[in-house]
Amino acid sequence: MVNRRRSYHTLDKDLGRITHTEVAQAHAFRPIRWLGLAVLVFVIILILFIPLTGYETRHTALGAGLIVAAWLGISIGSNDVANSLGPAVGAGAIRMLPGLLLVAVAQIAGAALAGGSVTERLASDIFDPNLLASGARAQFVMLSALLAAAVWITMATGIGLPVSTSHSIVGGIAGAGLAALGFGAIHWGTLSLIAVAWVITPFVSGAIAGAILIFLRRRVLEAEDKGRAARIWLPVMVGVMTGAFTAYLALLARPYMHGAMAVPMGIVAALVGGWITSNRLRDELDIIGGKISTKKILRPALVMSAVMLGFAHGANDVANVAGPFSVILNNATSEHLVTVPLVALLGAGVTIGLGTVLFGRRLVEMVGSGITKLNAGRAFCVSLATAGTVLLATWFGLPVSTTHVAIGGIFGVGFTREWLDRKRAQDRDAMPADETRRRILIRRSHVTTITAAWLVTVPATALIGMAICVLILALTGV
Repeated sequence: MVNRRRSYHTLDKDLGRITHTEVAQAHAFRPIRWLGLAVLVFVIILILFIPLTGYETRHTALGAGLIVAAWLGISIGSNDVANSLGPAVGAGAIRMLPGLLLVAVAQIAGAALAGGSVTERLASDIFDPNLLASGARAQFVMLSALLAAAVWITMATGIGLPVSTSHSIVGGIAGAGLAALGFGAIHWGTLSLIAVAWVITPFVSGAIAGAILIFLRRRVLEAEDKGRAARIWLPVMVGVMTGAFTAYLALLARPYMHGAMAVPMGIVAALVGGWITSNRLRDELDIIGGKISTKKILRPALVMSAVMLGFAHGANDVANVAGPFSVILNNATSEHLVTVPLVALLGAGVTIGLGTVLFGRRLVEMVGSGITKLNAGRAFCVSLATAGTVLLATWFGLPVSTTHVAIGGIFGVGFTREWLDRKRAQDRDAMPADETRRRILIRRSHVTTITAAWLVTVPATALIGMAICVLILALTGV
């Protein structure tokens, strides 16, 4: 009897795991939400009593901005850690605590080394703070943006709506700038470019993830001798990943190092990474007699992709904190507007890393029955595609949503698997009409969620930012 396989549930199950992750994020965020509410109440009281504090306005704004920025950084680190670490922990490639520490260090490194371009765009390209009449006014505009993002994230998470910090802070900056300077001062071209990036990056991630999956399945996962194929191709893949990542880091260090050094450094790193992976795979194959599971094959690659994704997350999302805060900090210490000090990038990176270490375990454990069950091969493709896409966006200074990029990777892997299966199996059962409609509804719901997240979040945070900015400027009289 012919065995008729049904694999058309694959993508829907993977999307269900993403939904499970979003629900888990809402539950894991609860202790941070209460912390956020306390922070917001404290800052509101501080602002209301600014005239009675006796301190300079700019110092009061710095204190309030520091508190809100720290909370935002912690919430970012705690919310998105599952994207970076979930697949590696789920595959048994690394234990929880070492994984949390590794990702936290990668996030801090990404923030300090690669976060400048996105931070500068958020600090000065949505509107020009130099147009404001005083440094204190610039501080309060950016404080309003931080507060708007914090208020919206706290509210949205409380009602179970998954939102992006990047979308929230962009809307907050635009709304606060609009309230302080008017319609003409906003750089609508920059906002349009950021919005286009939000739309395009999930598709880019999906294409990359699909291409990686095709290569991985044909060269390794479907080989007659998986162990032998893994010994040949996994060191090559990890070597290429390590080399490209090292070359990227070398290019970031161009003020301190000649750009031509990136190529030889990348080659050396690729050789070292490939050699280490080859030795590890050989040892594991010798121990278990040449038979090895997909999870064990991909352990080194999953750890490397977790490091890359942690770095990419730190590099891109640090701007959500450091962008507005750098304006507040600069105007508390000098009259030179909108330069991004290293202390702002490093401090924001530390708060993100702190959120990962302190609160990340809860989320990764809750997601354990969801995204960590995403097959190790698919998880590797999604992680690597997400990291590459976010790093590319960071290179161009564009803030993007890591979660939405990851969902794009899920779609890419799912559609690629279905295409490969249809191409390979001619005896497949015809898909029932009800099943076709069900799948369309499931997939449409996820596309709708992604679209609604930034269509709703940006206007909402813009309105909140406008209201807060008008109130603060009226209270302080600056």
